[in-house]
Amino acid sequence: MTSAAALLGARRIVIPANGLEFEAFEAGEGGRLALLLHGFPQHAVMWRHLMAPLAAAGYRVLAVNQRGYGGTSRPKEREAYSLDALAGDVAALIDAVNPTSVALIGHDWGGLIAWVIAIRKLARLDRLVALNIPHPLCYRRALEQEWRQKFKSAYAGFFQLPFLPDWLLSAGGGAGAAWLMRRAAGRAEVFSEEIMAIYRANAAAPGAATAMLNWYRAAGRDILAAENLDATIETPTLVIWGADDVALGESCLKGAERYAGNLRIELLPGVSHWTPEDAPARVNELILRFL
Repeated sequence: MTSAAALLGARRIVIPANGLEFEAFEAGEGGRLALLLHGFPQHAVMWRHLMAPLAAAGYRVLAVNQRGYGGTSRPKEREAYSLDALAGDVAALIDAVNPTSVALIGHDWGGLIAWVIAIRKLARLDRLVALNIPHPLCYRRALEQEWRQKFKSAYAGFFQLPFLPDWLLSAGGGAGAAWLMRRAAGRAEVFSEEIMAIYRANAAAPGAATAMLNWYRAAGRDILAAENLDATIETPTLVIWGADDVALGESCLKGAERYAGNLRIELLPGVSHWTPEDAPARVNELILRFL
């Protein structure tokens, strides 16, 4: 199996932060940091199309495997995956790198943590990019008020069950995770066998599926209950949205301008939830222009 570092065209490094060790992949150099945060049930390799262009644009690029994923530390306790812990990881990673500027780019759960970093001002950000993830309060409104979003989000309720979701995700050498991702993509060509081999191994590693699902079981509940998510974001913010997202409806974007004063939204018709892998050329163009 081709290594993630080779597919990313990057150096594999380990960064101690927030009491854990984070597996990261690094390209480029200098003080301008572009920090890339993956989502569920993925891996830093999802950023393989974006790393080289960002490095060529003058950034030190870090694609990080977040808590519980890949070669990063994997705490066993569900409470270790609270929203505070996950956001604290990213703030600590930024502190550890000590950059002169930060572009924080996140997809899915990685994007949600990026939103929280900006909302709570846990780090000084120069740019925020969220891919197929809405502002948490916009998501909460859609979930509370719209039956379509309730239906789309029903899987998150299933993930609260013990044991069964963990087994389904990891069974068959990660075949469950591969099935989920390909079904949500809608097109077989979004994920090559080479890339899917990494995603499958990621989900099949001992304890990995439970760690991934604990994001939903801990931080997911925190998002629905948190009261300190309404502060105005001053950081220039770009939201890129694949309009064929099976998990999040476009209505989740409504009202985002209330919370982000300098906001730009780019809709990509015909693109699935997996925007950086489904439409890499268009996504790269939008991000580089924004940065």
